[in-house]
Amino acid sequence: MTERAYRYRFFPTAEQENLLRRTMGCVRLVYNKALATRTEAWYERQERVGYKETSSLLTGWKKAEDLDFLNEVSCVPLQQCLRHLQKAFANFWGKRAKYPRFKAKRNGGSAEFTKSAFNFRDGNLWLAKCKEPLNIVWSRYLPEGCKPSTVTVKLDPSGRWFVSLLIDDYTVETLPPTKKQVGIDVGVSSLISTSDGEKIANPKHFNGLYKKLKAAQKELSRKTKGSSNRDKARLKVAKIHAQIKDARTDFLHKLTTKLVRENSLIAIEDLAIRNMVRNHKLARSISDAAWGEMFRQLEYKCEWYGRKLVKIDRFFPSSKRCNHCGFVINKLPLNVRNWNCPNCGTKGIDRDINAGKNILAAGQAVIVCGATVRAEQSKSVKPGAMKQKPKS
Repeated sequence: MTERAYRYRFFPTAEQENLLRRTMGCVRLVYNKALATRTEAWYERQERVGYKETSSLLTGWKKAEDLDFLNEVSCVPLQQCLRHLQKAFANFWGKRAKYPRFKAKRNGGSAEFTKSAFNFRDGNLWLAKCKEPLNIVWSRYLPEGCKPSTVTVKLDPSGRWFVSLLIDDYTVETLPPTKKQVGIDVGVSSLISTSDGEKIANPKHFNGLYKKLKAAQKELSRKTKGSSNRDKARLKVAKIHAQIKDARTDFLHKLTTKLVRENSLIAIEDLAIRNMVRNHKLARSISDAAWGEMFRQLEYKCEWYGRKLVKIDRFFPSSKRCNHCGFVINKLPLNVRNWNCPNCGTKGIDRDINAGKNILAAGQAVIVCGATVRAEQSKSVKPGAMKQKPKS
């Protein structure tokens, strides 16, 4: 069994939309109040407030006269948002994410329903306090016999409604073994360059709609804040962003699925993408390439289908190392796309294809003998030398 989410678009009735918008508004209010309470408790009294304390506060908020509207929606999404906040703080303490931010209405919203707050029967989905089932566009059907354990309703900034059904999918099976292995080097002009000598061009979805987006944003900036015309202009900008995102996501899903089906081993670099986008000259191109999303898809698809994914350390000199003799040159500027090896005399080495081959070789070394490719671990240590103490 593999946990898998099936996402569909749906079109709510006027009554359902009113209820869902009120539910998301209440979720946003409870989340922001809990976040403010936890932040205030820490900075003013150095007290750490957890999920149990915020859950007790929610009970009190429902009894307040000015917040009695919280009782008009299902209590499950309100409780779930507190769990999400607790997870956000856990990620922050674990240094996996930044400090939690307040939710904004313009970003749409979402609400999560557990089993006690929905009913799924005969291909129809009823949410709590809804009299009619949701009008879902079933682009693909759920596997027979599978029922959702969690339902998440989302309103994106462009005004589209989506529902995600989380199920235990028994149809996900490991793929038959293959002898093919590949190393992948990512880039901007070519999205990926493989060790097989193949290059996949970067579609650059953002550049295709850049002029249209720029005109829409310029029009938005001229509208009066708080006016209905500004809301219309904001919606127009959001729809263009949604179009870019949908095209990019569709392309990456097709590419990653192809790579996982064809290769038993995939080796990639563990890049610090957040640090790379700080370069203002390359930030837009790197963000448009969506390397992080591609790596995320490769990771969970390899886990689903029984493939091996190896991440090579970001400091491994994949581009500067000759894949024929192993010689490493000192400098290789980004504008140099081909270079000659001064050691073995190989000429016209394509830096991207060369990097893909080196990444694959390093990945195979990790799999076979557990070798390390970290630069600091490759250095020899003198006997009796004192190692640096870990940071506290």
